[in-house]
Amino acid sequence: MINFETKDINMLLSMLNMKLRDEFSSLPSLTSYYNVDKEALLEKMKANGYEYVEDSNQFKRI
Repeated sequence: MINFETKDINMLLSMLNMKLRDEFSSLPSLTSYYNVDKEALLEKMKANGYEYVEDSNQFKRI
């Protein structure tokens, strides 16, 4: 998780949504726990066609 910049996007999406579903109540709590730049993560996901949906606490296809 720490090196999200180089992870395969499908693996990253799966891992993020699993962590958000099972362990973290929000994206800020996940990024804080793993000391990840939230904005950089959001940009990477957006560049690959995904956005974070706060209401469902998961990344979904744009």
